[in-house]
Amino acid sequence: PLRYIPKLKELVKYEAEKNKSQWKTMGPAKVAVPSPNDFLQKHSKEPKLAPKKKEQDGKRLLPLLPPRTYHPIIHIKKNFITKNALAVITGEPKKPRHFCVDTRQGDKYLLEPSGLYPKYIKKKNYGVVPKCVTRRKEEMKREEEEYQASVLEQLKKKAMKTLPEEERTNILKALKKKWEEINHAYQSLPVLTDTTYKRMHKEELELKLKQLEHDIAAIEKHKNIYIAD
Repeated sequence: PLRYIPKLKELVKYEAEKNKSQWKTMGPAKVAVPSPNDFLQKHSKEPKLAPKKKEQDGKRLLPLLPPRTYHPIIHIKKNFITKNALAVITGEPKKPRHFCVDTRQGDKYLLEPSGLYPKYIKKKNYGVVPKCVTRRKEEMKREEEEYQASVLEQLKKKAMKTLPEEERTNILKALKKKWEEINHAYQSLPVLTDTTYKRMHKEELELKLKQLEHDIAAIEKHKNIYIAD
């Protein structure tokens, strides 16, 4: 009987040949073997110089003549001894440098960069606030004013009122007085907390003290306090 022949045999063979490249081989690739005549010769890889120009018709190649507008540079001999002598005679004398000697052996160092010479206080702008600091302060002040104006506008929209300074001071005093009372009670607790009630009472006092400290810091930090209706 005839053997089974799949219908997709040709398609599989075509796909196998399609994905195969020249470098995808079984075993070493088949490359051309170099010819024995192409061997490496001596001095073959050294750089070669351009050939020299030969004389044309027995005449030697002469350099081109300079143009008529060419003027050669004439080097004038200078008398450096006289020049240096005139520079010394007419120049200003060097000012003596100030030194500071701090040991008996005569060790000395320059006075100006040592920090002992008051050169900074003699400047014209000494003690003057820099312009960048002044500009920064003005910007901060302007931003604060804009922020306050925006807050006031929001307060007007939300119908909030500002806490008076007297009432704020009274609240702050009351909170500090309350904190002193609870702190006194906390300091009066026994050292040994061996019962559940003592531990709970101590934790309760600590929570109250933390809350009071937080409220006092918030009121002291913010001068303007707003109350919603």
